[in-house]
Amino acid sequence: MSAPDVAIIGAGPAGLIAAETVAAAGASVIIYDRMPSVARKFLMAGRGGLNLTHSEPLDIFLTRYGDAPPLLRKAIEAFPPQALREWAHGLGQDTFIGSSGRVFPKAFKASPLLRAWLARLDNLGVRLALRHRWLGWDENGALRFETPQGPHVIAPRATILALGGASWPRLGSDGSWQDLLSSQGIAVSDLKPANCGFHVAWSDSFRERFEGQPLKNVVLGFDGHTSRGEMVVTKDGIEGGGIYALSAVLREGVAARGHAILTIDLRPDLASPDIATRLSRPSGKQSIATFLRKALTLPPPAIGLLHEAAFHRDTRLAAMTPDELADLVRALPVRIEGAASLARAISTAGGVSFADINPDFGLRRRPDVFMAGEMLDWEAPTGGYLLQASFATGVAAGRGVLGRLGR
Repeated sequence: MSAPDVAIIGAGPAGLIAAETVAAAGASVIIYDRMPSVARKFLMAGRGGLNLTHSEPLDIFLTRYGDAPPLLRKAIEAFPPQALREWAHGLGQDTFIGSSGRVFPKAFKASPLLRAWLARLDNLGVRLALRHRWLGWDENGALRFETPQGPHVIAPRATILALGGASWPRLGSDGSWQDLLSSQGIAVSDLKPANCGFHVAWSDSFRERFEGQPLKNVVLGFDGHTSRGEMVVTKDGIEGGGIYALSAVLREGVAARGHAILTIDLRPDLASPDIATRLSRPSGKQSIATFLRKALTLPPPAIGLLHEAAFHRDTRLAAMTPDELADLVRALPVRIEGAASLARAISTAGGVSFADINPDFGLRRRPDVFMAGEMLDWEAPTGGYLLQASFATGVAAGRGVLGRLGR
């Protein structure tokens, strides 16, 4: 296989859009990936409806990346949500805005879009080299690969690294690039789980009864941050969209103190006095569970959580006053013991520091090597923000390469 103008390592969304950007300008491109097929995590994300981006105004959209560096914000501004939607439309994949403001393909899955995308890349002359594991650089600066046919070395004019983070490693991104880059003096912060679940030491009875059950439309809070959405009870903790939105602050809270106390408002649409009034009514011969279900329309998992909280207070729900019970309903504490494993997280925090990245997304230490996607040090919640940033940085890296090649 002859040397291309550009080698792209990583066949996820960031790598594929970088390849399209470069090849559309006439440069020859080969995409390398260690897996036997491309975009595996992208396809997995599309099984439940591919959330490409979000429809909210760009100024609000950018706040979802927290204190992300200006370079990431500029990349998204240069390839914003509307540009991503137009790109999808160009592949024959019309999009629509869901009730939550999230943007999806009308096909509601990734496979039709990916097929059209790969056909476009093929028409542009982009070649794929699969089952190629990148091993770093040789003494002459050439790229080294391990392949089923043996070692492979190639020296392109420029390289784009789009190797992903370390979540869902069985789909291709295992973070093995960290040591390769660190050995070159490139600053890489530790990879950490993002948009992840958390460990809770449930009682055996609660776990056995409520594992897998959701609590919908609750308000979750920690350290001044709140999130409204769904929480799902797992065998050893909690997960769900409402939890993922708080994962960054919960993760850092656990790291700082060894644990974090999450609060859950089980009835956010009822005022506290109204809750107390309802709980002051005579319960008659009803069990406390039946009383709570009828008075506050609480589902069984919510009542189970109240029992858990009372148990940890060494009391019983039936022994609590209406005001005490109302306070518990509005701010039920759950002790978080730690984050779920990186392999089970939806995405990754940490990665290559933007301090080591030039404005064109090239590495300061190796200006012929460009970076894109989740392996850069940024994080965002689910809702379209993850894919949007991966696409935008892929486009930015591709444009950076074209600038270096004089195209």
